[in-house]
Amino acid sequence: MRAVQDPQMQLGQVNIAEIKFDPKSRDDTPKVLIGLQYIYTNLEVRKEVFALLEENLLKKVNKKNGRPGMELWKILVLGVLRLNLNIDYDRLHDLANAHSVIRQMLGHADIFDKYYYNLQTLKDNIQLLTPELLDKINQVVVKSGHALLKKKEDDPLHSRVDSFVFETNVHYPTDINLLFDAMRKSISLIFELSKKYEIPSWRQAKKNISTIKKLMRSAQNRKKSRSKDEEIREKQEKLCQEAHQKLIDISAEMLTKAQETLGTLRALEDFSFTDEILAVEIEKFVKHGERQIDQIRRRVIEGETIPHDEKVFSIFEPHTEWISKGKAGVPVEFGLKVCIIEDQYRFILHHKIMRKQADVDVCLEIIKETKKRFPNLASGSFDRGFYSKENRSLLHGTLNSYILPKKGKLSKADKDYENTEEFKKGRRKHSGVESAINALEVHGLDVCPDRGFPAFERYVALAVVSRNIQNLGNIIMAQRQKEAFKKQRVLERKRLKNLKPPPLQKAA
Repeated sequence: MRAVQDPQMQLGQVNIAEIKFDPKSRDDTPKVLIGLQYIYTNLEVRKEVFALLEENLLKKVNKKNGRPGMELWKILVLGVLRLNLNIDYDRLHDLANAHSVIRQMLGHADIFDKYYYNLQTLKDNIQLLTPELLDKINQVVVKSGHALLKKKEDDPLHSRVDSFVFETNVHYPTDINLLFDAMRKSISLIFELSKKYEIPSWRQAKKNISTIKKLMRSAQNRKKSRSKDEEIREKQEKLCQEAHQKLIDISAEMLTKAQETLGTLRALEDFSFTDEILAVEIEKFVKHGERQIDQIRRRVIEGETIPHDEKVFSIFEPHTEWISKGKAGVPVEFGLKVCIIEDQYRFILHHKIMRKQADVDVCLEIIKETKKRFPNLASGSFDRGFYSKENRSLLHGTLNSYILPKKGKLSKADKDYENTEEFKKGRRKHSGVESAINALEVHGLDVCPDRGFPAFERYVALAVVSRNIQNLGNIIMAQRQKEAFKKQRVLERKRLKNLKPPPLQKAA
């Protein structure tokens, strides 16, 4: 049994519409909570958001029978807070149980309601939010923000498009330390499985891992010499090859032994289905290890250059890419590029995760996808990375106007076009998208702590929604401050008008 929101208020519960916030606060928490409060108190917006939550999360759930699950409104609030504050589940767990204003937003009474959220409950429920659901909620949030600014539905939207790298939580990858990761996981997992079924062949698992680590360190220290003496270089190269050969020989021997043990375990009559899942995971790490052994042998022993397409940069996050954008002080980043499109009201209309794609590959795609969601998209500005002759010609029929600087040497016609006042004005405004990227990185999209590509997608989508909700809060706070300032000025004028001038003193 699960509901979107319990309509029956409890004794001592504060209505979400009546929650008070410090108007002078500069922290992020009140802003995002004010945005959530607006979504809840605006009946049309709340109806749309609740309908989306119910349609996507309550398909196979009986609303009348079964034990009560977490309400969908609470899941959305906690998910948005986690991303906007850029915190882990441990801090979110503490805030959900101890922060009085957040508990009021979740629908709890301070004195009478002692409900306690478990850490695993938060993890399990927030993971129910899907990228597709969050994309639909984001459209509702953006449209409500436009309505809050009193923008008409047919008013044109002017956008700015750019991409940035969202990093995965991985260490710097080399073929040697990736081999060690694969060996460590293979040995430790096969040890657990062997211990359960009393197979004694992996009793010295810790020692085996330590042996692999020592061999890895030895291979890392045996680097090729840069000496001008050819004899010294050859001697050092031979030592380097011997150290690497010893590492891959012992690793290959252990991986073969692990596969034999898996065959023995699967032959047992009482081998359970859950253990089969663990066996499949062990096989995955064994394959990673075999691939790394092959690449080390080809690179070090045979002197071959490994093609970039064959490389894997993390065995735990295999979707990780090696990205070099040429930034000063940042030679390389590990993660995936994310392309965003922002409108003139600082709302992020849409985003796209780029897997093995460059900016030029997604230029037209992200515009078309955004126009499906917001048909009044009229213009867009890009940087040079999005330029191609094909993109320039296709954008003519998609947008009313666009700013797309050309790569390389400019012709006279291109120079004249890029020197026009309209083009210069668009280029100056385009740099504002960097502020949106920085805000996203501050509010969650710096390093992804969640494992797996589906979690990566959800993390990005939730960050975009939370940022737009915070933007709602910023707009509402600015409007409230403006109204308070007007009232203060009116009161001050009345006070000055009612002041009586001091009586004139007679001359002596």
